[in-house]
Amino acid sequence: MDKKPYYISTAIAYTSAKPHIGNTYEIVLADAIARYKRLTGYDVYFQTGTDEHGQKIQEKAEAAGITPQQHVDNVAAQVKDIWDLMNTTYDKFVRTTDPMHEKKVQKIFKKLYDQGDIYKGSYKGKYCKPCESFWTDSQLKDGCCPDCGRPVVDAEEEAYFFRMSKYADRLMKHIEEHPEFIQPESRKNEMVNNFLKPGLQDLCVSRTSFSWGIPVDFDPGHVVYVWLDALTNYITFCGYDPDGNHDEHYKKFWPADVHLIGKDIIRFHTIYWPIFLMALGEPLPKQVFGHPWLLVGEGKMSKSLGNVIYADDLVRLFGVDAVRYYVLHEMPFANDGVISYELICERINSELANVLGNLVNRTIAMTKKYFGGIVPAPADAEPVGDELKAVALGLPAAVEKRMADLHVADAIDEVFTLLRRSNKYIDETMPWALAKDEAKKGRLGTVLYNLLESIRFAATMLRPYLPETADKIFAQLGVEDKGIESLAAFGGMTAGASVGEASILFERIDIPKKLAEIEGEKKAQMEPEKPAVTFLPDIPFDDFCKVDMTVCKVLACENVKKSEKLLKFQLDDGSGTPRQILSGIAKYYKAEELVGKTVVAVTNLPPRKMMGQESNGMLLSAEKDGKLNLLMLDDAIEAGAKLC
Repeated sequence: MDKKPYYISTAIAYTSAKPHIGNTYEIVLADAIARYKRLTGYDVYFQTGTDEHGQKIQEKAEAAGITPQQHVDNVAAQVKDIWDLMNTTYDKFVRTTDPMHEKKVQKIFKKLYDQGDIYKGSYKGKYCKPCESFWTDSQLKDGCCPDCGRPVVDAEEEAYFFRMSKYADRLMKHIEEHPEFIQPESRKNEMVNNFLKPGLQDLCVSRTSFSWGIPVDFDPGHVVYVWLDALTNYITFCGYDPDGNHDEHYKKFWPADVHLIGKDIIRFHTIYWPIFLMALGEPLPKQVFGHPWLLVGEGKMSKSLGNVIYADDLVRLFGVDAVRYYVLHEMPFANDGVISYELICERINSELANVLGNLVNRTIAMTKKYFGGIVPAPADAEPVGDELKAVALGLPAAVEKRMADLHVADAIDEVFTLLRRSNKYIDETMPWALAKDEAKKGRLGTVLYNLLESIRFAATMLRPYLPETADKIFAQLGVEDKGIESLAAFGGMTAGASVGEASILFERIDIPKKLAEIEGEKKAQMEPEKPAVTFLPDIPFDDFCKVDMTVCKVLACENVKKSEKLLKFQLDDGSGTPRQILSGIAKYYKAEELVGKTVVAVTNLPPRKMMGQESNGMLLSAEKDGKLNLLMLDDAIEAGAKLC
């Protein structure tokens, strides 16, 4: 029997800079959903990747002295490394600089132009560079971009526009007939009330003020605006063909089942993207989920504020599954979540180390101690055990109910409900007390069997969220993960089989010590250690005495023609005859600033030619870390005085 297809996609990461943990949350969320769907029998296609065109990227590359392609190659590699580090199981990592995508976008643009949905005009208004968005004066918030709050600039240029208003009523009808299309509900209300009902303005879909983009092949000088380019990736890489010859992959998986994006870009993905699809005659995604933000304190992460937290740093400090657990469990369904090092430590201690890790560790340890590591055969049932079994048997359905509407944090809670009930079961049955009475050996075996089996249920259902931890639990149980089908009945552990070795899943954290360690690392990063000063080999004192260092007054100073480095000095060295010295300090000083200053020159060096002029000596300067300072003395010191 063929598996039912399921297509999940994420917003593609913009390659302006390395993604922080807030950006990384989305890929982990998508991975948890994809893993769950595979667990429950779906044929999953999971697509993510990078958005690589636009003015901001071109400017960043120019500032770094590299090409835009080199810049996006560097950042795309960083994005992919972090996605892999977080153990995400995407099926395709796409890049919008892919030649295949570029050719399809050009065809899509021409198709929309030929059918009258795109027309040529000119734009004059406000432009937000960080968001790469155009705004009218009425849309601004306190004179700034309504999306990111940053200042906007005046912009005017020739451009192509898409007729948004042509499809606005059709999109409104689709939203009304498909209430699940935009989720959560608050995001849907925002799009309808703030954008669709007031009326859509035509959208700029080409630019001429920069060149880093997909060229409009029938009009040189224009590049396809980043949103039309980026948004089409969800069909171009899936197998869509603008000429209508879609491949089997596209026919199987499109339309996407769930499209995950951050709430800050929901307008583009729930208004512009669906309208583009309508114009192309393609079905719309079944659901677009605008997830909330992960905040530091009360605000967004910002490099300027110095509060950015990166996934690779968190993994180094806490491990992959601990970070996955935190971002998946601590992010509310519709409201913003909060992240801090202290909160992560607290959750690891209270949930992962205590509720989960301690349960597994002591259950395996008791099986080793009381039954030599052999899974005991369960004896007679009893009410407390029946209650535990009921929670375990109800777990798959409970998780499914939560995952059906993407309440991932609540789905994890359902697993931890079983774990907590198992811990309570230990307190109720007191295996250590049963072990003291040989007559209760059968009862003890039943208790431990029920615990081992409940842990097996929990490990199976934890796999989408904490995959490495699930593997470790199954290794300690000494059994293979046989999937969700094996949870239809309570009794999957085989009596007489051996359990594995007990090990600690999550170490408890000394929170004050860990926070102090993190704070020390942050300070070290902010104040990098200065390179050590190096010294030349020792010389005899008599050699040093041979250097004639003379105090001189600057009589005149000027730039040497055809040289960017040299200044020419006329110096009073106390001899009565001016001394000419050339010095390569023009980029540090203006010539006129040095006239009248008291300096020190080495006056017993042989003459040398520089730019065709003679230099008789060398001025003393101090240099470090690319900075140079000419040695200057108190003007009260007379010309001709010697340094000694």
